[in-house]
Amino acid sequence: MKKLGIFVFFVCLSVGSLWADERNKPAMQLEDNTFFDPSHKAEKKENYTFGMEYRVEAGYAQHWQKVENISYPDMYLHGARVGATFTFLLPLHFSLQTGLLYTLVYGVSEQHWRSTDLPSLQTEYIKHRVVEHNLTVPIRAYYTIPLWKQLNLFFYGGPQLHIGLAENDYMQQHLSATNKAWLEKQGIATEPYDRMADELIRANFQLGVGGGLEWDRYRLQSGYDFGLNNLVKHKQLANQQMNEWGWFVSFSYKF
Repeated sequence: MKKLGIFVFFVCLSVGSLWADERNKPAMQLEDNTFFDPSHKAEKKENYTFGMEYRVEAGYAQHWQKVENISYPDMYLHGARVGATFTFLLPLHFSLQTGLLYTLVYGVSEQHWRSTDLPSLQTEYIKHRVVEHNLTVPIRAYYTIPLWKQLNLFFYGGPQLHIGLAENDYMQQHLSATNKAWLEKQGIATEPYDRMADELIRANFQLGVGGGLEWDRYRLQSGYDFGLNNLVKHKQLANQQMNEWGWFVSFSYKF
């Protein structure tokens, strides 16, 4: 009986010691399991961010006027674009961007005509020097991919409205009197004029895609925009067509 009592005493002492140790453990060891939580609270906070960002933008622009059965040829115009954009931040690294951009582009092309007065091998021509002014209102959906520290990769897509302000054709003619009279009889301009005044539709609806890199407050981006609607206002032939597409590369700064 004495040995049994000693055994029971040591058993009770061991149970009491274990219970006391369990009570004295820090609460973190018993309740904090975030280390094993794959969702990580910090990442959730980063992914679900709302707000607004303001940027100024400047860069290079190239426009391509694709024409069919019109009195002037295809033309590439080169220039610059500047403006401001506003970005609305959405959850999961998505955002929406709009703003207002001004573009000034310039292009040169020659349109050749066979002479009616001189030998058939000699041609006459009109040199078109075109200066185009327009405003752009984009509506873009952005998706950003964090790469390393403050370096991000982003892609965008969406429509934009291209508003033509003026498209002045400062043409220089090298025509004989006979050819000039014939062209004017066909309704083809031979003197400088603004194509936007009565010949072209000012609203050019485009759909674009692009992307770029972002570091801290700086962005370098590029994109291409496809003109969707025919810009010819008054068709003289059923298949007259003009679409204006555009490519750009720009640099922007976030305030």
